[in-house]
Amino acid sequence: MNSSKIIDGKQLAANLRKEIADGVSRLKADKGVTPGLAVILVGENPASVSYVTAKEKACAESGMLSREIRLPAEISEAELVAIVKKLNDDTVIHGILVQLPLPKHISEKAVINAIAPEKDVDGFTPVNVGRMMIGEECFLPCTPHGIIKLIEFSGMDIRGKHAVVIGRSNIVGKPVAALLARRETNATVTLCHTGTPDVSHFTKDADIVVVAAGHPNTLTGDMLKPGAVVIDVGVNRIPDATRPKGFRLVGDADFESCEKVAGAITPVPGGVGPMTITMLLWNTLESARRVANG
Repeated sequence: MNSSKIIDGKQLAANLRKEIADGVSRLKADKGVTPGLAVILVGENPASVSYVTAKEKACAESGMLSREIRLPAEISEAELVAIVKKLNDDTVIHGILVQLPLPKHISEKAVINAIAPEKDVDGFTPVNVGRMMIGEECFLPCTPHGIIKLIEFSGMDIRGKHAVVIGRSNIVGKPVAALLARRETNATVTLCHTGTPDVSHFTKDADIVVVAAGHPNTLTGDMLKPGAVVIDVGVNRIPDATRPKGFRLVGDADFESCEKVAGAITPVPGGVGPMTITMLLWNTLESARRVANG
């Protein structure tokens, strides 16, 4: 069978970021408003530092205001919540993002709940999650929203299709299942997880498979229906002595075998990753527009 089409997340992200930059420019010209994003980083987790740096760069490229707040790992939960609440009242800031994970002595739930829903550009607060579930206007969570964009970019019409989501995390699995089932997308959704006896029973019937399990080789080619669209959310480090860093990144799908069967598939890296920050910018621009338009 022919190799599948590669869904280029970098290209889609670049297309959308041009749209976002144009939107920022128009908002500045028409309303005198510059979208502002505050990113809070607690501690020195290398992955978090890298991610925050990428967000700052993306903000600058789109013409947005970026405010980075770096805090020591020893900061108390009360102090962090106070900083979040101060940002809630800051009219220059339209989006607040607290980089996860937080140190163990701080409740992520308490900090996320402190973010005003109208500035929750990550779509993590219970208010925005609830609004998403009942179909009200809200900020959609960035990675799941990016996944929907990637499926559409592949050329697949989601309506009426059978979508299988592997993984039930609150950050990806559950929300992407909810987005796929909304009236606008109208897919029939099966949510598989560690309690599912035979995942392949469902994936073999799926037109769309989103795999977000956190384990390499969760999805293999023999589990797929020919022509299915595969969105691989996983990022796993595999030891590889031939690489300068001693490892390589792979997804949750076995790319080699899945590519031979799928109609389209996202690579790792270069698939879902670039879309997450892009949709964060998308939400920040939307937040600023809401403020500017009263």
